[in-house]
Amino acid sequence: MKKRILITGSNGLLGQKLVDLLTQKPGIDLVATARGANRLPNSDGYRYESMDITNRQQVLDVVGETKPDVIIHTAAMTNVDQCESEKDACWAQNVRAVEYLVEASRINSTFLVHVSTDFIFDGASGPYTEEADANPISFYGWSKYAAEKAVIHSGIKWAIARTVLVYGIAHDMSRTNIILWVKKSLEDGKTIKVVTDQWRTPTLAEDLALGCWLIADQEAEGIFNISGKDFLTPYEMAMQTADFFQLDKSLITQADSSTFSQPARRPPRTGFVLDKPRRVLGYEPKSFEEGIAVLAAQL
Repeated sequence: MKKRILITGSNGLLGQKLVDLLTQKPGIDLVATARGANRLPNSDGYRYESMDITNRQQVLDVVGETKPDVIIHTAAMTNVDQCESEKDACWAQNVRAVEYLVEASRINSTFLVHVSTDFIFDGASGPYTEEADANPISFYGWSKYAAEKAVIHSGIKWAIARTVLVYGIAHDMSRTNIILWVKKSLEDGKTIKVVTDQWRTPTLAEDLALGCWLIADQEAEGIFNISGKDFLTPYEMAMQTADFFQLDKSLITQADSSTFSQPARRPPRTGFVLDKPRRVLGYEPKSFEEGIAVLAAQL
């Protein structure tokens, strides 16, 4: 019996990694969806449906027609500052869209895996377990917290995969990340300022895809922290990147977050405790150094 899995946001970084992973798994009937045309380089091993998650009727139609066993919902508006300035668009993509997917999941008895974020926390006392109390300090954080509530109180079968600072290489190189930014800056001989007063457990996109798959495969219900395992400041990430590519570390200078003016507040200290996903799912992420190596091999 094949398991049919529908992915939202298949053109995005996590969506791409999930398509790469799930097309290699036997017994998976994969439906990839995103807004507009399929932007993935290969179209083998899955079917593609155009679906705008902010359009309720499209969501109901596509899910009703494909009848997936599991939806992995990766699509979201994730630019934290843009969410602060474009609140209506943020709410439409991050909350109302989730309500439509919940409705479609209820009608079709579908298991919903919803991807969430460390930004639901205020960052006063990370790393966090799954049971920690949320207290968002940005509109993005509030939108993702509201979406979690919609899923938790939905009455359907659900899981939430929370993650932290995802990095990786998209097929079209459309997104940068801290590793690529540090590498390019140092290769160009530029001095960069990197903060020392924020802490994260940065997550390789391939690891996040694996975590989502483990949840989907087992239809494991509840909240799971799916992140990297190394608890680092961006400054430490930059230094590890310079070491890996043998670049000049003297170009990296320490700064604190007050140096940078950003519209949305960032939680200072997040990161996740991974005891539960290790125990329940058998999830084991790569170290940050191993993650850099995976990314470097794709350049």
